Amino acid sequence: MPVIDTSHPPLKSGKADQHHEYARLGALQSAQILDTPPEPSFDAITRLAAEYFCAETVLLGFADESRVWIKSYWGEPVRELARKTSTFDMVLAKDGPVVVPDVTREPELSGLGMVLRNLPIRAFASVPVRVANRRIVGNLTIYNSHPRQPLSEEEMRTLESLAEIISSQLELRRMTRNVHRRRGRHVRHAPKRVPGMWPRQPDLRRALDQGQFVLYYQPEVELTTRRIVGLEALIRWNHPGRGLIPPMDFIPFAEESGMILPIGDWGMAEACSQIQKWCEEDLRHRSLRVCVNLSARQFAREGLADHVESLLNRFGIASHQLGLEMTESSLLPDEPTAIEVLGSLRHLGVSLLMDDFGTGYSSLDHLHRFPFDVLKIDRSFVARMTEGEQPLQIVRTIIELARVLGMDVVAEGIETHEQYELLMRMGCRYGQGFLFAGPLPAEEVTRLLRLPGRILPDPEPPARPAMSN
Repeated sequence: MPVIDTSHPPLKSGKADQHHEYARLGALQSAQILDTPPEPSFDAITRLAAEYFCAETVLLGFADESRVWIKSYWGEPVRELARKTSTFDMVLAKDGPVVVPDVTREPELSGLGMVLRNLPIRAFASVPVRVANRRIVGNLTIYNSHPRQPLSEEEMRTLESLAEIISSQLELRRMTRNVHRRRGRHVRHAPKRVPGMWPRQPDLRRALDQGQFVLYYQPEVELTTRRIVGLEALIRWNHPGRGLIPPMDFIPFAEESGMILPIGDWGMAEACSQIQKWCEEDLRHRSLRVCVNLSARQFAREGLADHVESLLNRFGIASHQLGLEMTESSLLPDEPTAIEVLGSLRHLGVSLLMDDFGTGYSSLDHLHRFPFDVLKIDRSFVARMTEGEQPLQIVRTIIELARVLGMDVVAEGIETHEQYELLMRMGCRYGQGFLFAGPLPAEEVTRLLRLPGRILPDPEPPARPAMSN
């Protein structure tokens, strides 16, 4: 029986004991508990815990690199949480139960990363959920809005027994999948890779831990004035041996392997941090909007709006300074959920941009239902505008459609003066492309932002880029 410690254990630093963290993430992946639908068996456990301990809220969470995914809760509605200063990190640091009878007597817990909408937390107890190799992959936590006595030994055994039932369910899932695999049945698994193919998942994890990813920023300009009004954040991998690697060489596997989630979290936080720096240099930059691309997996995860709101608060930036870009195809698999998530994001005040418009399922019906602020005309249409009347008419139609719906339009991939002039004549207000500037490191963008009025010089036709967005 472990000793119940009512003090706040020290949290591990982000880079502490990387070997054990990699092993823990491997155990989590083998459990295949993330990106799966809610399961009633887990709901039964959280309900039992709430009834037994008379708790207002009970959470069962599983933690990846950066987030605590709430697999089941009973009581106050909760979405996924940031790992930093979470009860999960406290349990992981202690490698055992954590009990706090009165939060107000623990000043270190003032920043506890819990998002319980209507419940002021005063007391909690949390125990680890482990897999067969004893690695901690999650935690079961009971919360109360009033102080309470520390759990008795019997109560503690009960809470740990409930966590062990969850562990047993995970092991049963693993054993069942292995039987199915041996029998040749279809099971969900990580994407197969050709031996020796690069990058592998550990390469992406290492790159994230060692700060090898960087953001470049491509200016978005008002076409009539060439004034910089926004920027699109675009990721690059600055590999120590391979040099600067374009996204198409690693993002597809990041999507398949699930690494797109922690990489995406890093990218959004980095963009918000950069917005903060530009505003600190010049308050007039508060009118800038920096846009971040969201993958389908990022958009589908629960708690996206909560995560975005926490970043806005963390970096002290206004919601209109952040834009989120997504393709129509990432929204269609679950339209009702997409509408709900977009509504939550719109309620925050962030800009919503439909990327690559015109290349997929684009329809007037979708535009009416999805609350976007901006349409981005795909570069393929812009490139063909000068080839004949039909592609020119497609661009003209998109611009007029957006005008009727009260949406702005950004034309992507402007590379020639002829394209530039055609778009202005058709009433397109904004654009981006190598005619004005390609994706640039933050320090080079800073120099452009210092230009009088943020107005770019009359552009000269550039050589075609070697690296796409």
